Amino acid sequence: MHSGLIIIAVIIVLLLARFGFKAVRRKQGKPELERVVSLPAGKLSPWRRKLLTVVVFSRLNTRRFFRDRLALFFGILFPLIFLAVFGAIFGKGTNNVSFSVGLINESHSRYAQQFVDQGESSGVLKVDKTVSDLSGAETKMARGQLDAAIVIPSSFGELKGKLPSGQIKVYYTENSAQAGQTLVSVIQAQFQSFNEKFVNIPTPFSVVGSQLTKKSLTEFDYTFSGLLGFSIVGLGIFGPINVFPELKKQGILRRLHTTPIRVWQYFVSTMISQAIIGLISLAIMFAVAISVFHLKVVGNYIEIAIFLIFSIIMILGIGLAIGGWAKNERQAAPLGNIIVFPMLFLSGTFFPRYAMPELLQKVTTYLPLTPVIDGARLLTTEGQHLTQIGPQLGLMAIWTVIIYIIAFRVFRWE
Repeated sequence: MHSGLIIIAVIIVLLLARFGFKAVRRKQGKPELERVVSLPAGKLSPWRRKLLTVVVFSRLNTRRFFRDRLALFFGILFPLIFLAVFGAIFGKGTNNVSFSVGLINESHSRYAQQFVDQGESSGVLKVDKTVSDLSGAETKMARGQLDAAIVIPSSFGELKGKLPSGQIKVYYTENSAQAGQTLVSVIQAQFQSFNEKFVNIPTPFSVVGSQLTKKSLTEFDYTFSGLLGFSIVGLGIFGPINVFPELKKQGILRRLHTTPIRVWQYFVSTMISQAIIGLISLAIMFAVAISVFHLKVVGNYIEIAIFLIFSIIMILGIGLAIGGWAKNERQAAPLGNIIVFPMLFLSGTFFPRYAMPELLQKVTTYLPLTPVIDGARLLTTEGQHLTQIGPQLGLMAIWTVIIYIIAFRVFRWE
């Protein structure tokens, strides 16, 4: 069901992208470059003419994205695929503890059958019906296909005196020792309710659980901010490092260099178009995550949108620096991978940073992508406001200044 809804959403996006800009392509009478260069001077002031150039380039860049099927795939569809994978793993209903077991029931007593029925109905035991003996279970455990094997002996449930008795045996390998020991504890707790029906023994020590009124994040709620960071990296870095070398190869940037356009105008227009594209892509991710995987958004959507725009602009600077410096794809791709992959794996994109060693947590705090992911999580699922994430915004501001200084210095038109 989940995959079907995602496929429908993707088809709608692609149809809108294709037919929504079909009319725009028909109305274009001049090539894009000629339209920009031949902007009418008239009575426009120099600043208004510069701003008009920025607006025109922003529109052209946005349209170019929605006409590029490869860009649509990596900008919108590819992040949705990751969302579907992680949503299926960490989504609602996947947090219950369960064990894949081989169940060998040699007893015909009603107590044995009651144990089997209760374990299967609770979802704790996922019984492999193809296993009929311990030897077959051992083979599957050796391959990692089973967590343990449960053997109910034929004497289980027989009367000893006036009370039924029996002992179930749980077999597990060295590699699945933790799962096996946990399963033993679960079965022991299940037997406690059985035993209380026959023998009432007072317990001098006990433990009781109490539910707090405060809600906690699900695994998917925590992972979603990392998926947002992954999508922003794809739009802000991989887009420019693929497009810029191609534009240089075709001589388009060289022709633009002969016009009055300046580097800052080109950068600002790219920022605007990428911010628009990014918000569309991220809005689709939010829609799918909320409707399909039950994401709990408790933050303010306007504040989230402002923060995501700032994040896109900051990460885009890295793509502009790499793509603007590289002469061709052979230079851009390796440098992009060297910068991107450490951030993806160390900034909490696919797994939480709190699981890392303490020293590594402190170091990775200062990576450009880390405040993006942390800030997105604090705003989206923890309900904080922009005024409460000052450390993340401050670090992003510092990185933005550093990145764009480098981008302006290394940018080359050819």
